[in-house]
Amino acid sequence: MVEHVKNLPNVVYADERLFTCSQDTQDGFLDIIKEYNLNRIVVSACSPRTHEPMFQLTMERAGLNPYLFTMTNIRDQCSWVHASNKERATEKAKDLARMAVARARKLYPLQKSKMEVVPRGLVLGGGVSGMTSALNLADQGFQVYFVEASDQLGGNALSIEKTIHGEQIRPFVDDLVVRVEKHGNIQVFKNSIFSDLSGHVGHFKGTISQVDGSNQEIEFGAAIIATGAMESTPTEYLFGEHNAVGTQHSLEQRIMQEDPTLKDVQNAVFIQCVGSRCEERPYCSKICCSGSVRLAQRLREINPNVKNYIIYRDLRTYGLLERYYESERRAGTVFIKYEPENQPRVEAAGDRVNVTAHDPVLDEEIIIPADVLTLAAAIDPAESNKELGQLFKVTINSYGYFVEAHMKLRPVDFTTEGVFLAGLAHYPKPIDESIAQATAAAQRASILLSKKEMTFPGVVSKVDPDKCAVCLTCVRLCPYGAPYINENHKAEIVTALCQGCGICSSVCPGHAIQLQHFTDDQVYQEIDTLLETGS
Repeated sequence: MVEHVKNLPNVVYADERLFTCSQDTQDGFLDIIKEYNLNRIVVSACSPRTHEPMFQLTMERAGLNPYLFTMTNIRDQCSWVHASNKERATEKAKDLARMAVARARKLYPLQKSKMEVVPRGLVLGGGVSGMTSALNLADQGFQVYFVEASDQLGGNALSIEKTIHGEQIRPFVDDLVVRVEKHGNIQVFKNSIFSDLSGHVGHFKGTISQVDGSNQEIEFGAAIIATGAMESTPTEYLFGEHNAVGTQHSLEQRIMQEDPTLKDVQNAVFIQCVGSRCEERPYCSKICCSGSVRLAQRLREINPNVKNYIIYRDLRTYGLLERYYESERRAGTVFIKYEPENQPRVEAAGDRVNVTAHDPVLDEEIIIPADVLTLAAAIDPAESNKELGQLFKVTINSYGYFVEAHMKLRPVDFTTEGVFLAGLAHYPKPIDESIAQATAAAQRASILLSKKEMTFPGVVSKVDPDKCAVCLTCVRLCPYGAPYINENHKAEIVTALCQGCGICSSVCPGHAIQLQHFTDDQVYQEIDTLLETGS
């Protein structure tokens, strides 16, 4: 590779480094740039998505424009996918490097734009995740607009007695509510909805509409979506038809209200995966297995003589929660596995219901007369997610939950800059994970809000007004709402909204839009170089 690259036009230095991204190599770049008077750098290595910003910072340290750097991926796109054919992989790597060098000759400096940041945050959702995020931001000195659709704060946590670890929930939630409502930096809006979003990262605008009909216009620099989720309503196992049948939520309510009839329960049955991991909801709701184990333990504490049965497809008490599953087995709770094609059956039997299930250990059907049948119902996303997704231009999956930008690199960010997510709005999770994610989302937002001004990248689209026919194609197709029609009746790109995806450039029928750093001239240069014969 090195010998090949040395002979390419305009290349004055080529070398091989084992760890090109190491700090030592980065420092060495500075000396090489100075010694050879370089004005373009090409690195053939791994993913630009993860490492290109680091190399661009080195360019800036050397006094060069960061957009005079180009990187080609010969790891993911070459050595990894062609590991079994090293000779052809090497030839492909040569082609990729040759194309990158050709493109580098067409690169030109780009300037980053700057804009002031509004040091206020917006938090949507009044559950534990939302309150945690709001308090985290407020304690750092930022003003927070806190919007909840219902008439009280607390969300799903209000209906949970304890965590599986035995921690009381209500005192914790009550303390959060008091701190939020009394915090001088938090303005709470109950019975309210957020709408009319405009602007961009660092300077959004919107409207908070309250139940009394009043509206408040607000400006903020970052937003956190923590709108939560809800327990679904089962349609099977006699739910809603027999008093003995309920959900985890309803059993929790009876326990919290100290229902005296629970002391007389002889047999309690729990059925898992009710309405989840099926065609309608293919996903696992994650909290149901540990929830049934916890509730079985609580029933045994209320009535030591109760016999608990948990009928499950796959018991997913993951990680350190496994010890609670083991503890329940030792305490006498019977766990019975069922297959999707042979689900339990439920029939009314007076005040009880008879639950019939096939026991794979005994290899026969057993009938359990249940005083209490608890269904582990699926967790549904909030109904407002779709509307908020369209409002903020953020991704929602086919199940209705919000999707992060990258599960490893940006786990609490959206693809829309300046918008973050936390809690059950992301996917079902226990309360401790929701708190951790809410804290992370607040920290990500605070990094942004703490800046006096934001710097926006130079890789954005630009419009040549002389070629623009005002066909509105770019306006209709941009997923981020960056193009608009200005007062001169020509398309224009809002730099702060542009994510550099290139959709507008690729669909413009008049070729009036160019994506900087990936212009037609630069891309054609790569293609022509690849197709050259005898290279």
